[in-house]
Amino acid sequence: MPLQIIEGWGDLGDDARGAAIAFGEFDGVHLGHRAVIALAAKAAGELDAPLGVISFEPHPRRWFTPDAEPFALTTRNQQARALEALGADFLYIIPFDEPLAVMSDEAFAREVLAVGLGARHVAAGFDVTFGKDRSGDPEALRRYGEAFGFSVSIAPQLGDADAAKYSSSVVREALKAGNPERAAAILGRPFAIEGVVVEGQHLGRTLGFPTANVGAGDYVRPKLGSYATRTRLPDGRLIPGVANFGENPATGKVEARLEVHLFDFDEDLYGQTIETELIAFLRPELDFDGLEALTAQIAADAKAARERLGLK
Repeated sequence: MPLQIIEGWGDLGDDARGAAIAFGEFDGVHLGHRAVIALAAKAAGELDAPLGVISFEPHPRRWFTPDAEPFALTTRNQQARALEALGADFLYIIPFDEPLAVMSDEAFAREVLAVGLGARHVAAGFDVTFGKDRSGDPEALRRYGEAFGFSVSIAPQLGDADAAKYSSSVVREALKAGNPERAAAILGRPFAIEGVVVEGQHLGRTLGFPTANVGAGDYVRPKLGSYATRTRLPDGRLIPGVANFGENPATGKVEARLEVHLFDFDEDLYGQTIETELIAFLRPELDFDGLEALTAQIAADAKAARERLGLK
């Protein structure tokens, strides 16, 4: 069945309770997250229960540090699509508010997991923390599971030679360093920015390289510069291209955004939602003496992007 997004954890109907639950935040749904979800899915099959995934709104990091720089790896829609592809039946959006922030680990396990969601099984990562002051850990979760009637499984640490563990933090660091390939290796897919195409300055079209412009929102800010890309359109087509993620030093500083030139494409995308994968970093953002220099650089970027994407 299609994924159901369930807001909150109290007063749920019986049809939304009793799942085997993957417990975490799951921003990015990377390979480490998938290991946790796989454990929950295994338990769901053994218990003949639905598969549920917990996420929080807002992200706890945003709650405790509201002025933190943008850090998201996925929008809620991207997250939901990734979870549905992994077989999840429910995505529980747990409001992270003052009562939850001060709730003890025991109270969270009892009131939210056991009573509210009716969890039959809870899977979590080896480094899970929960409750006020992050006092809960895997051993506490096992202990509360025995007390409140749900089984528990803990996913081991996963990683490779380039990182101590798969984590959202490592993905963010890779993107900030201009290494989308490293980010993709941990995510299990390319990092992608999704958003509505908005009006720009139409400078790209004037220069012969029309662009679709998408705001960065709360996404982590990748290294400013030019990227080889693939863009998924609303009808499912995946179009190769070249993009600049930046602040437009050549035409006047603006809020960071993605400006994507789609190869061999000339259709109106204004107002449509597109998703652009950052495949390879080409160069850092530059200042230009004039439009002639800018045009020459865009042409060079397009050529480099075609080569990185294996296009003629």
